[in-house]
Amino acid sequence: MKQKLYILSLLLLTGHAIAAQSRSSIAGEYHLQGVMETASAILLKPDSTFELYFSYGAMDRQGHGKWAFQDGKVVLNSRPRPERDFALVTSKVVSDDFTTVKIVDSNAQVLPFFEAMIKTPGGEKYGKMNQEGIFQIPKTKISAIDLFFTLAPERYTSFPVESDDNYFEFRIEPWIIEIFVENITLRPEKDGLKGEHPLLKGDAFSYQKMK
Repeated sequence: MKQKLYILSLLLLTGHAIAAQSRSSIAGEYHLQGVMETASAILLKPDSTFELYFSYGAMDRQGHGKWAFQDGKVVLNSRPRPERDFALVTSKVVSDDFTTVKIVDSNAQVLPFFEAMIKTPGGEKYGKMNQEGIFQIPKTKISAIDLFFTLAPERYTSFPVESDDNYFEFRIEPWIIEIFVENITLRPEKDGLKGEHPLLKGDAFSYQKMK
């Protein structure tokens, strides 16, 4: 009986040692390869946390979370993405001839990169915010407002409208450019990793490990 317990303990210790060795050998900095005008990297830390960087055009984005080595693959997960990337500050009836959607932020330079779609009985009205973060249509009853950020095109938030208000003001949540990941999988290869990217379509992206 003692011999069986000893063998079982030895097997468990060996398994833990192999897992720790796998994490240690996989940990490192990996750079995305072969995607034009795009820079991206994943830093896998020995403590099973990761940092993610993505740059395209004028926008730099980052994310972070935890990684695990499961069934021969690296699996990335971040905290859950919040339900909304915008918050309604105020809505009210104003005495003019417009339905107005406004986005406010301390950085006015970013405001023209937002867009809105207003759902009306006559169809969807789509447009870009001006330099003041405002988009207007002729005053009408509306059922919903969808907000988009063109520099992070996968991010949008929909707000149902059940009142007769014609002025709506929103603020931008601080996590709007944060990268959230859920079960992104990567396969270890000779010189790096191969698999998915959280912001790009496809499952065969190559990441080269930096020496």
